Amino acid sequence: MSTAVALIEPDTAKDRYGPIAGNRWVQLIFGVLAMIVISNYQYAFTLFTPGMKQTFSGVPYAKIILISSIFLIFETWPMPAAGYFVDKFGIRKLMTLGAIFVGLGWVLSGTVAKTVTQLYLFYGVIAGVGAAIIYISCVANAVKWFPDHRGLAVGLTAAGFGGGAALTVMPIASTIQVGGWAHAMAIWGLAQGFIALIAAMILRHPPAGWVPAGWDQRATNKAAKTVSQSKVNFTWTQMIRRPEFYVLYAMFFFACYGGLIATQNLSQIARSLHVSDARILGLAIVPLTVTLASLSNAASRILWGTVSDWLGRENTMFITFGIEAMLVFLLTRIAGNPVAFVLLFPLVFLFWGEVFSLFSATAGDVFGPKNASGNYGFVYTAKGLAAYFAGFGAAALAAHFGESFAVPFYISAILCAVAALLSLFFLRPLIKRRIAKEAWAAAVAQIGQAQSEKTAKLARVS
Repeated sequence: MSTAVALIEPDTAKDRYGPIAGNRWVQLIFGVLAMIVISNYQYAFTLFTPGMKQTFSGVPYAKIILISSIFLIFETWPMPAAGYFVDKFGIRKLMTLGAIFVGLGWVLSGTVAKTVTQLYLFYGVIAGVGAAIIYISCVANAVKWFPDHRGLAVGLTAAGFGGGAALTVMPIASTIQVGGWAHAMAIWGLAQGFIALIAAMILRHPPAGWVPAGWDQRATNKAAKTVSQSKVNFTWTQMIRRPEFYVLYAMFFFACYGGLIATQNLSQIARSLHVSDARILGLAIVPLTVTLASLSNAASRILWGTVSDWLGRENTMFITFGIEAMLVFLLTRIAGNPVAFVLLFPLVFLFWGEVFSLFSATAGDVFGPKNASGNYGFVYTAKGLAAYFAGFGAAALAAHFGESFAVPFYISAILCAVAALLSLFFLRPLIKRRIAKEAWAAAVAQIGQAQSEKTAKLARVS
Protein backbone atom coordinates (compact mmCIF):
# COMPACT_ATOMS: atom_id res chain seq x y z
CA MET A 1 0.00 0.00 0.00
CA SER A 2 2.76 2.43 0.95
CA THR A 3 4.64 1.66 -2.28
CA ALA A 4 1.57 2.51 -4.34
CA VAL A 5 1.21 5.84 -2.57
CA ALA A 6 4.88 6.69 -3.19
CA LEU A 7 4.39 6.05 -6.92
CA ILE A 8 1.16 8.06 -7.16
CA GLU A 9 2.23 11.15 -5.22
CA PRO A 10 4.50 12.69 -7.91
CA ASP A 11 1.53 12.50 -10.35
CA THR A 12 -0.54 14.30 -7.71
CA ALA A 13 1.95 17.17 -7.80
CA LYS A 14 1.66 17.38 -11.60
CA ASP A 15 -2.14 17.16 -11.43
CA ARG A 16 -2.23 20.04 -8.97
CA TYR A 17 0.37 22.32 -10.55
CA GLY A 18 0.54 21.11 -14.15
CA PRO A 19 3.38 19.39 -16.03
CA ILE A 20 5.75 22.36 -15.66
CA ALA A 21 5.34 23.61 -12.10
CA GLY A 22 4.61 20.06 -10.93
CA ASN A 23 8.00 18.82 -12.14
CA ARG A 24 10.60 19.01 -9.38
CA TRP A 25 13.46 19.54 -11.85
CA VAL A 26 11.67 22.56 -13.30
CA GLN A 27 11.26 23.81 -9.74
CA LEU A 28 15.00 23.39 -9.19
CA ILE A 29 15.91 25.20 -12.43
CA PHE A 30 13.75 28.25 -11.67
CA GLY A 31 15.02 28.29 -8.10
CA VAL A 32 18.57 28.44 -9.43
CA LEU A 33 17.55 31.19 -11.87
CA ALA A 34 16.10 33.32 -9.08
CA MET A 35 19.28 32.84 -7.03
CA ILE A 36 21.42 33.92 -9.99
CA VAL A 37 19.39 37.13 -10.17
CA ILE A 38 20.11 38.13 -6.56
CA SER A 39 23.78 37.09 -6.58
CA ASN A 40 24.94 40.47 -7.91
CA TYR A 41 23.54 42.25 -4.88
CA GLN A 42 26.29 40.67 -2.79
CA TYR A 43 29.08 39.66 -5.13
CA ALA A 44 29.10 42.58 -7.58
CA PHE A 45 29.00 45.27 -4.91
CA THR A 46 32.78 45.62 -4.94
CA LEU A 47 32.54 46.83 -8.58
CA PHE A 48 30.51 49.86 -7.49
CA THR A 49 32.75 50.98 -4.62
CA PRO A 50 35.40 52.86 -6.68
CA GLY A 51 32.67 54.99 -8.31
CA MET A 52 30.93 55.50 -4.99
CA LYS A 53 34.19 56.68 -3.42
CA GLN A 54 34.44 59.34 -6.15
CA THR A 55 30.79 60.39 -5.88
CA PHE A 56 30.93 60.57 -2.08
CA SER A 57 34.50 61.78 -1.82
CA GLY A 58 34.19 63.04 1.74
CA VAL A 59 32.83 59.77 3.10
CA PRO A 60 35.30 57.29 4.66
CA TYR A 61 35.56 53.92 2.88
CA ALA A 62 34.33 52.06 5.99
CA LYS A 63 31.00 53.95 5.76
CA ILE A 64 30.64 53.08 2.07
CA ILE A 65 31.28 49.38 2.70
CA LEU A 66 28.63 49.63 5.41
CA ILE A 67 26.09 49.66 2.53
CA SER A 68 27.05 46.06 1.78
CA SER A 69 27.07 45.10 5.45
CA ILE A 70 23.55 46.51 5.92
CA PHE A 71 22.40 44.62 2.82
CA LEU A 72 23.79 41.38 4.24
CA ILE A 73 22.17 42.01 7.61
CA PHE A 74 18.76 42.55 5.99
CA GLU A 75 19.39 39.66 3.59
CA THR A 76 19.76 37.38 6.61
CA TRP A 77 18.04 38.63 9.75
CA PRO A 78 14.50 38.85 8.30
CA MET A 79 14.81 35.25 7.06
CA PRO A 80 13.10 33.58 10.05
CA ALA A 81 10.02 35.76 9.51
CA ALA A 82 10.26 35.39 5.72
CA GLY A 83 10.60 31.62 6.04
CA TYR A 84 7.63 31.46 8.40
CA PHE A 85 5.43 33.41 5.98
CA VAL A 86 6.64 31.30 3.04
CA ASP A 87 5.63 28.11 4.87
CA LYS A 88 2.32 29.68 5.95
CA PHE A 89 1.13 31.57 2.84
CA GLY A 90 3.00 29.82 0.04
CA ILE A 91 6.09 30.53 -1.97
CA ARG A 92 4.46 32.37 -4.89
CA LYS A 93 3.14 35.36 -2.91
CA LEU A 94 6.37 35.86 -1.00
CA MET A 95 8.56 35.43 -4.10
CA THR A 96 6.52 38.11 -5.89
CA LEU A 97 7.11 40.51 -3.01
CA GLY A 98 10.81 39.65 -3.00
CA ALA A 99 11.10 40.29 -6.75
CA ILE A 100 9.52 43.74 -6.39
CA PHE A 101 11.86 44.61 -3.52
CA VAL A 102 15.11 43.56 -5.24
CA GLY A 103 14.15 45.46 -8.39
CA LEU A 104 13.21 48.62 -6.48
CA GLY A 105 16.32 48.46 -4.31
CA TRP A 106 18.75 48.92 -7.18
CA VAL A 107 16.51 51.16 -9.31
CA LEU A 108 16.03 53.62 -6.44
CA SER A 109 19.74 53.42 -5.56
CA GLY A 110 20.68 54.38 -9.11
CA THR A 111 18.05 57.06 -9.73
CA VAL A 112 16.96 58.61 -6.43
CA ALA A 113 19.79 58.15 -3.90
CA LYS A 114 21.92 61.26 -3.42
CA THR A 115 23.59 60.31 -0.14
CA VAL A 116 25.20 57.23 1.38
CA THR A 117 22.43 57.20 3.99
CA GLN A 118 19.84 56.81 1.25
CA LEU A 119 21.85 53.90 -0.16
CA TYR A 120 21.68 52.30 3.28
CA LEU A 121 17.89 52.32 2.88
CA PHE A 122 17.49 51.47 -0.83
CA TYR A 123 20.37 49.05 -1.35
CA GLY A 124 20.78 47.84 2.21
CA VAL A 125 17.25 47.52 3.58
CA ILE A 126 14.84 47.24 0.62
CA ALA A 127 17.01 45.10 -1.65
CA GLY A 128 18.26 43.16 1.38
CA VAL A 129 14.75 42.14 2.48
CA GLY A 130 13.86 41.17 -1.09
CA ALA A 131 16.96 39.00 -1.39
CA ALA A 132 16.17 37.38 1.98
CA ILE A 133 12.72 36.35 0.78
CA ILE A 134 14.00 34.95 -2.52
CA TYR A 135 16.96 33.15 -0.95
CA ILE A 136 15.06 31.32 1.78
CA SER A 137 12.18 30.50 -0.59
CA CYS A 138 14.44 28.84 -3.15
CA VAL A 139 16.66 26.96 -0.70
CA ALA A 140 13.72 25.61 1.31
CA ASN A 141 11.97 24.63 -1.92
CA ALA A 142 14.98 22.51 -2.91
CA VAL A 143 14.99 20.87 0.54
CA LYS A 144 11.30 19.97 0.18
CA TRP A 145 11.40 18.67 -3.41
CA PHE A 146 14.61 16.61 -3.04
CA PRO A 147 14.68 14.57 0.19
CA ASP A 148 16.60 11.88 -1.72
CA HIS A 149 19.36 14.21 -3.01
CA ARG A 150 19.18 17.07 -0.55
CA GLY A 151 22.88 17.97 -0.62
CA LEU A 152 22.97 18.07 -4.43
CA ALA A 153 19.73 20.04 -4.82
CA VAL A 154 20.62 22.61 -2.18
CA GLY A 155 24.14 22.78 -3.59
CA LEU A 156 22.83 23.58 -7.08
CA THR A 157 20.43 26.18 -5.70
CA ALA A 158 23.10 27.83 -3.57
CA ALA A 159 25.45 27.69 -6.57
CA GLY A 160 23.08 30.02 -8.40
CA PHE A 161 23.65 32.62 -5.70
CA GLY A 162 27.35 31.93 -5.33
CA GLY A 163 28.21 31.71 -9.02
CA GLY A 164 25.55 33.74 -10.77
CA ALA A 165 27.69 36.84 -10.62
CA ALA A 166 30.23 35.12 -12.91
CA LEU A 167 27.75 35.59 -15.77
CA THR A 168 27.27 39.30 -15.14
CA VAL A 169 30.41 40.75 -13.55
CA MET A 170 32.03 41.68 -16.85
CA PRO A 171 28.81 43.13 -18.36
CA ILE A 172 28.13 45.13 -15.18
CA ALA A 173 31.73 46.39 -15.15
CA SER A 174 31.32 47.47 -18.81
CA THR A 175 28.03 49.23 -18.03
CA ILE A 176 29.70 51.07 -15.15
CA GLN A 177 32.57 52.09 -17.40
CA VAL A 178 30.18 53.51 -20.01
CA GLY A 179 27.52 55.17 -17.85
CA GLY A 180 28.74 55.19 -14.25
CA TRP A 181 27.78 53.13 -11.22
CA ALA A 182 24.33 54.71 -10.70
CA HIS A 183 23.22 54.16 -14.30
CA ALA A 184 24.44 50.56 -14.21
CA MET A 185 22.64 49.88 -10.95
CA ALA A 186 19.31 51.23 -12.27
CA ILE A 187 19.45 49.25 -15.53
CA TRP A 188 20.50 45.98 -13.92
CA GLY A 189 18.05 46.40 -11.05
CA LEU A 190 15.13 46.64 -13.46
CA ALA A 191 16.25 43.55 -15.40
CA GLN A 192 16.93 41.47 -12.28
CA GLY A 193 13.58 42.32 -10.68
CA PHE A 194 11.72 41.28 -13.85
CA ILE A 195 13.48 37.91 -14.07
CA ALA A 196 12.81 37.22 -10.39
CA LEU A 197 9.12 37.96 -11.02
CA ILE A 198 9.02 35.32 -13.77
CA ALA A 199 10.53 32.75 -11.38
CA ALA A 200 7.89 33.67 -8.78
CA MET A 201 5.16 32.60 -11.21
CA ILE A 202 6.60 29.06 -11.42
CA LEU A 203 7.84 28.13 -7.94
CA ARG A 204 5.61 26.00 -5.69
CA HIS A 205 6.18 23.84 -2.63
CA PRO A 206 5.31 20.15 -3.14
CA PRO A 207 1.90 18.94 -1.90
CA ALA A 208 1.74 17.75 1.71
CA GLY A 209 3.01 14.20 2.03
CA TRP A 210 4.59 14.16 -1.43
CA VAL A 211 7.70 12.00 -1.95
CA PRO A 212 9.71 11.21 -5.11
CA ALA A 213 8.60 8.15 -7.09
CA GLY A 214 9.98 4.94 -5.59
CA TRP A 215 11.92 6.71 -2.84
CA ASP A 216 12.29 4.87 0.45
CA GLN A 217 13.88 6.94 3.22
CA ARG A 218 14.94 3.82 5.13
CA ALA A 219 16.73 2.41 2.09
CA THR A 220 18.40 5.76 1.37
CA ASN A 221 19.66 6.11 4.93
CA LYS A 222 20.92 2.52 4.89
CA ALA A 223 22.84 3.16 1.66
CA ALA A 224 24.34 6.38 3.04
CA LYS A 225 24.83 5.71 6.73
CA THR A 226 26.97 8.80 7.14
CA VAL A 227 23.95 11.13 6.74
CA SER A 228 21.58 11.12 9.71
CA GLN A 229 18.06 12.37 8.99
CA SER A 230 15.49 13.04 11.69
CA LYS A 231 11.89 11.94 11.18
CA VAL A 232 10.78 14.62 13.62
CA ASN A 233 9.75 18.00 12.15
CA PHE A 234 10.80 20.66 14.65
CA THR A 235 9.13 24.05 14.85
CA TRP A 236 11.44 27.02 15.29
CA THR A 237 10.51 27.28 18.97
CA GLN A 238 11.54 23.64 19.48
CA MET A 239 14.68 24.08 17.39
CA ILE A 240 16.08 27.00 19.38
CA ARG A 241 15.89 24.88 22.53
CA ARG A 242 18.23 22.29 21.01
CA PRO A 243 22.04 22.51 21.54
CA GLU A 244 22.59 21.45 17.91
CA PHE A 245 21.12 24.77 16.78
CA TYR A 246 23.66 26.83 18.71
CA VAL A 247 26.60 24.71 17.55
CA LEU A 248 25.44 25.09 13.93
CA TYR A 249 24.97 28.84 14.44
CA ALA A 250 28.46 29.36 15.84
CA MET A 251 30.04 27.23 13.11
CA PHE A 252 28.15 29.14 10.40
CA PHE A 253 29.47 32.44 11.78
CA PHE A 254 33.05 31.15 12.02
CA ALA A 255 33.07 29.64 8.52
CA CYS A 256 31.36 32.65 6.86
CA TYR A 257 33.67 35.34 8.15
CA GLY A 258 36.66 34.97 5.81
CA GLY A 259 34.77 34.73 2.53
CA LEU A 260 32.61 37.72 3.44
CA ILE A 261 35.72 39.82 4.04
CA ALA A 262 36.71 39.12 0.44
CA THR A 263 33.29 39.59 -1.17
CA GLN A 264 32.72 42.98 0.46
CA ASN A 265 36.26 44.37 0.30
CA LEU A 266 37.97 42.81 -2.72
CA SER A 267 38.72 46.10 -4.51
CA GLN A 268 40.22 47.55 -1.34
CA ILE A 269 42.10 44.32 -0.57
CA ALA A 270 43.66 44.44 -4.04
CA ARG A 271 44.76 48.00 -3.33
CA SER A 272 46.23 47.03 0.06
CA LEU A 273 48.18 44.19 -1.61
CA HIS A 274 49.47 46.59 -4.31
CA VAL A 275 47.89 44.72 -7.25
CA SER A 276 44.76 46.80 -7.97
CA ASP A 277 46.15 48.32 -11.19
CA ALA A 278 47.48 45.03 -12.57
CA ARG A 279 46.01 43.35 -15.65
CA ILE A 280 46.05 39.63 -16.39
CA LEU A 281 45.72 38.62 -20.05
CA GLY A 282 44.63 42.20 -20.74
CA LEU A 283 41.80 42.06 -18.18
CA ALA A 284 41.48 44.24 -15.07
CA ILE A 285 42.40 42.12 -12.06
CA VAL A 286 39.39 42.80 -9.79
CA PRO A 287 36.57 41.96 -12.28
CA LEU A 288 38.58 38.94 -13.47
CA THR A 289 39.10 37.69 -9.92
CA VAL A 290 35.43 38.24 -9.03
CA THR A 291 34.40 36.22 -12.10
CA LEU A 292 36.75 33.33 -11.33
CA ALA A 293 35.84 33.40 -7.64
CA SER A 294 32.13 33.30 -8.52
CA LEU A 295 32.67 30.23 -10.71
CA SER A 296 34.61 28.40 -8.01
CA ASN A 297 32.04 29.55 -5.42
CA ALA A 298 29.28 27.92 -7.50
CA ALA A 299 31.34 24.77 -8.09
CA SER A 300 32.01 24.55 -4.36
CA ARG A 301 28.32 24.43 -3.46
CA ILE A 302 27.55 21.71 -6.00
CA LEU A 303 30.70 19.66 -5.42
CA TRP A 304 30.71 19.60 -1.63
CA GLY A 305 26.93 19.42 -1.36
CA THR A 306 27.03 16.24 -3.46
CA VAL A 307 30.03 14.85 -1.59
CA SER A 308 28.24 15.43 1.71
CA ASP A 309 25.35 13.17 0.63
CA TRP A 310 27.82 10.25 0.72
CA LEU A 311 30.70 11.31 2.93
CA GLY A 312 28.49 12.92 5.56
CA ARG A 313 27.84 16.60 6.33
CA GLU A 314 30.17 16.80 9.33
CA ASN A 315 33.05 14.95 7.64
CA THR A 316 32.76 17.26 4.64
CA MET A 317 32.76 20.31 6.92
CA PHE A 318 35.92 19.11 8.65
CA ILE A 319 37.78 18.75 5.35
CA THR A 320 36.63 21.97 3.70
CA PHE A 321 36.85 24.26 6.73
CA GLY A 322 40.32 22.92 7.55
CA ILE A 323 41.63 23.61 4.06
CA GLU A 324 39.91 27.00 4.04
CA ALA A 325 41.80 27.97 7.21
CA MET A 326 45.13 27.32 5.46
CA LEU A 327 44.13 29.18 2.27
CA VAL A 328 42.94 32.26 4.17
CA PHE A 329 46.25 32.36 6.01
CA LEU A 330 48.08 32.33 2.65
CA LEU A 331 46.20 35.50 1.61
CA THR A 332 48.44 37.41 4.00
CA ARG A 333 51.53 36.33 2.03
CA ILE A 334 50.79 37.47 -1.56
CA ALA A 335 51.44 41.24 -1.49
CA GLY A 336 52.74 42.52 -4.83
CA ASN A 337 51.94 39.26 -6.66
CA PRO A 338 48.95 39.72 -9.02
CA VAL A 339 49.15 36.15 -10.38
CA ALA A 340 48.92 34.71 -6.86
CA PHE A 341 46.02 37.08 -6.16
CA VAL A 342 43.99 35.93 -9.17
CA LEU A 343 44.71 32.24 -8.43
CA LEU A 344 44.38 32.12 -4.65
CA PHE A 345 41.08 33.94 -4.19
CA PRO A 346 39.15 31.48 -6.42
CA LEU A 347 40.69 28.66 -4.37
CA VAL A 348 39.50 30.33 -1.19
CA PHE A 349 35.96 30.37 -2.58
CA LEU A 350 36.20 26.75 -3.72
CA PHE A 351 36.47 25.79 -0.04
CA TRP A 352 34.13 28.51 1.26
CA GLY A 353 30.98 28.37 -0.89
CA GLU A 354 29.95 24.95 0.47
CA VAL A 355 28.93 26.70 3.71
CA PHE A 356 25.62 27.59 2.04
CA SER A 357 24.82 24.07 0.88
CA LEU A 358 26.11 22.13 3.89
CA PHE A 359 24.34 24.12 6.59
CA SER A 360 20.99 24.27 4.80
CA ALA A 361 21.11 20.52 4.09
CA THR A 362 22.18 19.83 7.68
CA ALA A 363 19.33 21.94 9.06
CA GLY A 364 16.88 19.96 6.92
CA ASP A 365 18.42 16.68 8.09
CA VAL A 366 18.51 17.56 11.78
CA PHE A 367 15.28 19.53 12.22
CA GLY A 368 13.11 18.00 9.46
CA PRO A 369 11.91 19.35 6.08
CA LYS A 370 8.40 20.52 7.01
CA ASN A 371 9.49 23.83 8.56
CA ALA A 372 12.74 24.10 6.61
CA SER A 373 12.10 27.67 5.43
CA GLY A 374 11.73 29.17 8.89
CA ASN A 375 14.25 26.92 10.61
CA TYR A 376 17.08 27.50 8.15
CA GLY A 377 16.21 31.18 8.21
CA PHE A 378 17.20 31.28 11.88
CA VAL A 379 20.49 29.48 11.19
CA TYR A 380 21.21 31.76 8.23
CA THR A 381 21.06 34.91 10.36
CA ALA A 382 24.60 33.97 11.45
CA LYS A 383 25.70 35.21 8.03
CA GLY A 384 24.28 38.66 8.77
CA LEU A 385 26.16 38.81 12.04
CA ALA A 386 29.36 37.71 10.31
CA ALA A 387 28.77 40.26 7.53
CA TYR A 388 28.95 43.19 9.92
CA PHE A 389 32.30 42.07 11.33
CA ALA A 390 33.61 41.05 7.88
CA GLY A 391 32.50 44.23 6.10
CA PHE A 392 32.47 47.35 8.23
CA GLY A 393 34.41 45.64 11.04
CA ALA A 394 37.21 44.32 8.81
CA ALA A 395 37.47 47.65 6.96
CA ALA A 396 37.75 49.56 10.26
CA LEU A 397 40.32 47.06 11.55
CA ALA A 398 42.31 47.36 8.32
CA ALA A 399 42.28 51.16 8.63
CA HIS A 400 43.70 50.80 12.15
CA PHE A 401 46.56 48.68 10.79
CA GLY A 402 47.59 50.93 7.93
CA GLU A 403 44.97 49.66 5.40
CA SER A 404 46.23 46.08 5.74
CA PHE A 405 43.69 43.24 5.88
CA ALA A 406 46.21 40.80 7.38
CA VAL A 407 44.74 40.88 10.89
CA PRO A 408 41.14 40.19 9.75
CA PHE A 409 42.44 37.26 7.68
CA TYR A 410 44.43 35.90 10.66
CA ILE A 411 41.23 35.97 12.70
CA SER A 412 39.34 34.23 9.90
CA ALA A 413 41.92 31.43 9.62
CA ILE A 414 41.60 30.71 13.34
CA LEU A 415 37.78 30.71 13.20
CA CYS A 416 37.73 28.32 10.23
CA ALA A 417 40.01 25.90 12.07
CA VAL A 418 37.74 26.02 15.13
CA ALA A 419 34.67 25.34 12.93
CA ALA A 420 36.43 22.33 11.40
CA LEU A 421 37.15 20.83 14.82
CA LEU A 422 33.63 21.52 16.10
CA SER A 423 32.06 19.75 13.11
CA LEU A 424 33.83 16.45 13.68
CA PHE A 425 34.31 16.28 17.43
CA PHE A 426 31.20 18.06 18.73
CA LEU A 427 28.44 18.44 16.15
CA ARG A 428 28.52 14.90 14.71
CA PRO A 429 28.22 12.99 18.01
CA LEU A 430 25.58 15.45 19.22
CA ILE A 431 23.37 14.86 16.16
CA LYS A 432 23.87 11.09 16.08
CA ARG A 433 22.96 10.70 19.76
CA ARG A 434 19.74 12.68 19.40
CA ILE A 435 18.56 10.91 16.23
CA ALA A 436 19.43 7.51 17.74
CA LYS A 437 17.20 8.37 20.72
CA GLU A 438 14.40 9.37 18.35
CA ALA A 439 14.72 6.06 16.48
CA TRP A 440 14.68 4.11 19.76
CA ALA A 441 11.59 6.00 20.98
CA ALA A 442 9.83 5.39 17.66
CA ALA A 443 10.66 1.67 17.83
CA VAL A 444 9.33 1.42 21.39
CA ALA A 445 6.14 3.24 20.36
CA GLN A 446 5.71 0.92 17.38
CA ILE A 447 6.11 -2.16 19.58
CA GLY A 448 3.63 -0.73 22.06
CA GLN A 449 1.12 -0.02 19.31
CA ALA A 450 1.52 -3.55 17.90
CA GLN A 451 1.02 -5.02 21.37
CA SER A 452 -2.10 -2.92 21.90
CA GLU A 453 -3.53 -4.03 18.55
CA LYS A 454 -2.79 -7.68 19.40
CA THR A 455 -4.47 -7.35 22.82
CA ALA A 456 -7.52 -5.71 21.25
CA LYS A 457 -7.76 -8.47 18.64
CA LEU A 458 -7.60 -11.19 21.31
CA ALA A 459 -10.29 -9.40 23.29
CA ARG A 460 -12.57 -9.33 20.26
CA VAL A 461 -11.99 -13.06 19.61
CA SER A 462 -12.72 -14.00 23.22
